[in-house]
Amino acid sequence: MDDHDRSSEGTGPSDDRSHHGHHNGARDEPVEGTDDRRVEQSMLEDEAEDAADGERTVEGTHGQHADHGESDHEHDGHDGMHEGHEATFRRRFFVSTLLSIPVLLYSETLQAWLGFSVPAFPGSEWINPVFAVIVFGYGGLPFLRMAAPELRDRSPGMMTLISMAITVAFGYSLASVVFPTTAAFFWELVTLIDVMLLGHWIEMRSVRRASSALDELAKLMPDTAERIVEDGDTEEVPVSDLEEGDLVLVRPGASVPADGVVREGDSDVNESMITGESKPVAKEPGADVIGGTINGDGSLRVEISATGEETTLAGIMRLVEEAQGSRSRTQMLADRAAGWLFYVAVAAAAVTAVAWTVAVSFSAQVIERVVTVLVIACPHALGLAIPLVVAINTSLAARNGMLIRDRIAMEQAREVDTVVFDKTGTLTEGEQGVVDVATVDGVDEAEAVALAAAVEGDSKHMIARAVREAAEERGVEPRAASGFEALKGRGVRATVDEEAIYVGGPNLLSHLGADVPSELTRFADRAGENARTVVYLLREETPIAAFALADVVREESHLVVDALHDLGIEVAMLTGDSRDVAHAVADELGIDTVFAEVLPEEKDGKVTELQEQGKLVAMVGDGVNDAPALTRADVGIAIGSGTDVAVQSADVILVQNNPMDVVRLVKLSKASYRKMQENIVWAAGYNVFAIPLAAGVLAPIGVLLSPAIGAVLMSLSTVIVAVNAQFLRRVDLDLPSLPAAPPTNRSPSAD
Repeated sequence: MDDHDRSSEGTGPSDDRSHHGHHNGARDEPVEGTDDRRVEQSMLEDEAEDAADGERTVEGTHGQHADHGESDHEHDGHDGMHEGHEATFRRRFFVSTLLSIPVLLYSETLQAWLGFSVPAFPGSEWINPVFAVIVFGYGGLPFLRMAAPELRDRSPGMMTLISMAITVAFGYSLASVVFPTTAAFFWELVTLIDVMLLGHWIEMRSVRRASSALDELAKLMPDTAERIVEDGDTEEVPVSDLEEGDLVLVRPGASVPADGVVREGDSDVNESMITGESKPVAKEPGADVIGGTINGDGSLRVEISATGEETTLAGIMRLVEEAQGSRSRTQMLADRAAGWLFYVAVAAAAVTAVAWTVAVSFSAQVIERVVTVLVIACPHALGLAIPLVVAINTSLAARNGMLIRDRIAMEQAREVDTVVFDKTGTLTEGEQGVVDVATVDGVDEAEAVALAAAVEGDSKHMIARAVREAAEERGVEPRAASGFEALKGRGVRATVDEEAIYVGGPNLLSHLGADVPSELTRFADRAGENARTVVYLLREETPIAAFALADVVREESHLVVDALHDLGIEVAMLTGDSRDVAHAVADELGIDTVFAEVLPEEKDGKVTELQEQGKLVAMVGDGVNDAPALTRADVGIAIGSGTDVAVQSADVILVQNNPMDVVRLVKLSKASYRKMQENIVWAAGYNVFAIPLAAGVLAPIGVLLSPAIGAVLMSLSTVIVAVNAQFLRRVDLDLPSLPAAPPTNRSPSAD
């Protein structure tokens, strides 16, 4: 490597580039309230297994239980679990509804309401109780089983409320068989159970669909790979047999079997399913590839660098599953509300009993009112209100390149008023680039760039790469060079068109004793004021051009700052760079607050400083050096691509290396919270309206809510909540139309 000296140290090694290391932050503690959910899920899995056993029995009867079937289903995992739950409730709903038809037909109340009659026959009076008992035992059993742990833990919740409603209705109706003067609730009972089963079926179906992004990820990895053996031939092996260092052949159109590095071949790889990148990404020797992505038209030989649980795809799946297992504050509030509603329902029933006993004396009518209150207090819609939104939110985020590890942080993103960006690698490219060029009279910019690129053709120095990229961007073909020589601590030299051409900094000028023309001196002074590095191009020891280099600002960084300002959010920048460099970048982007010359261990202190000013802070960084600040922030956002996706210190991981996704995150958070609020209103509104009416508040004017009407209202509330949650899928995450990014100061006149 040659040794270009620099006129500014602003973009030197002290910068906060972190190479996206992994950090095990303090965010993996168990989430509150997950035990009850695990118990409920375990019971649902038992139900699903019962269904699967039945299906396997049927398959065996027809001779279709192939040997490979068990292994296929055995590894269905996440998708199979939700499909099993959905199948369980779907089957119970349809069977229970079918068994409910005779109860409805032989209900005297419905016959009177709808003006129809059915033939009576000996024993027809037993149709309602017999079929209602069957529906209760078959359709109501899952709810009773799931309520048991809530009662054991003395923490009544959703299942307790449902079980209370159907058990009270069941007991009261059976009592009516013994005491014929008491009105029966048989048709209300079966209707209530049918509605509950329908609601749970809708929930399981929505959760499964919301999990489809994760399910599709699981299907991306191929089952086999073509491993290249020592003699150059290939052998087909299971992907699970691959080891680090193996060389595999990836044919055109095939899936990459594991993370690796291209050793031979050129191709375009479709990474949209992993990173969200819409265009295929060009791959050549030395490029990283991600397991599960799809190869294009070329053939690649890839050396495996990670397998199994260490791959990017496995990391993404863990993060999505972790997010689906966590619970937001709003969701926990809804669960607690169900517990509170249990006590409210019991208290309302007690008050109803006392009030009606005082008003009309104790009678069957009083019991009917109490039972009605307890039956219609069942808030199934409240149980759907938040989980459906959260599940869809997680799915949408994953499909848009955002992996949510902490749902509380996802909720808080809507309230963020300050976003702090790490500079290098986040707002900037993290690499030197030519941002300006000046030449002497008689030499044009294209000629200067062509000469410099020719001299730098064999160098691996970052300044050499910047010069070559400048030539490529301008469409300039480098001249042919020979006799390359590195001048230690000064620059480089080569021969072009039989002339000695030099590229280097001030030390090179001093070494050669060269006089710098006034126009290049003024250019260097302006560049120094902006903390830019200046290198000179000399022909036969005479300076003919100068190049200003800096860490290039991403074009999308201009857009993200503007977009956040449009949302009323302040933007701050945190960097270990010099103040001159930091303020130059901040002025170009319009950043509000700058923290410069900050050591890695001081970064979280700057976040704390903003929080002490009453700000809700999101920190956007790219690795290990940013981990303390990511953890300290109210919302930690790791920005990275490819194999760096599993940064463990953050709440949210942006798969693409694009700061614009921060804006999408805020928009999705706001939209999701609106849906949660709307659903809670619809769900709670049912109970606020129904319980007083059931208690008989309007009885003096002849208005009494029957269990039948209560069941209709409950069904309507449940359907509205489920449909409203699905509307979140229509949220517009496209970014607002903004003015084009300002020029990146690549022209000679920019300064």
